[in-house]
Amino acid sequence: MTKKGKLLIIDDDKLNIMALENTLSLDYQVYFEKDGKSGIKAAKTLEPDLILLDIVMPDITGFDVIKTLKLDKDTRNIPVVFLTGRKDVQDEEAGFILGANDYITKPFSPSVVKLRVENQLKTTKA
Repeated sequence: MTKKGKLLIIDDDKLNIMALENTLSLDYQVYFEKDGKSGIKAAKTLEPDLILLDIVMPDITGFDVIKTLKLDKDTRNIPVVFLTGRKDVQDEEAGFILGANDYITKPFSPSVVKLRVENQLKTTKA
C-alpha cells in the first residue's frame, strides 16, 4: 500500500508517540523526535508533509519550535498541528498566532487525530 505522506511527531512522551504511531503508521510514513531541537533538525532533513508538535518538552517549548520553523525558508510551509495537554484558551490562541494549522488537546481520540491529519494534508495539497 502506498503511504499518503510523511509525518513528523515531536513529543517527549513515549506513550503519545506509540499511540500516534499505531494510529497513523498504516497510512503514513511516521517519524518522531523526543525533543524540540532534534525535531527542528528532522524537519529540515525529512521535509515532512505535516508536523504533530507538543508544547511542553524538556529542552525548548513547542512554541519556540514553531517560531524557528516558520522563520526558516525550508520549513516555513510545513503545516504544524499542536497536540498538547495545554487546554488553556491563551495557549491555543498563541499556537494559532504563531502559525499552527490546528490545535488538538490530550487526551486525544485516535480517530479524530487521523481525520484532522487527513484534512490538513488535503487542504495543503489543494
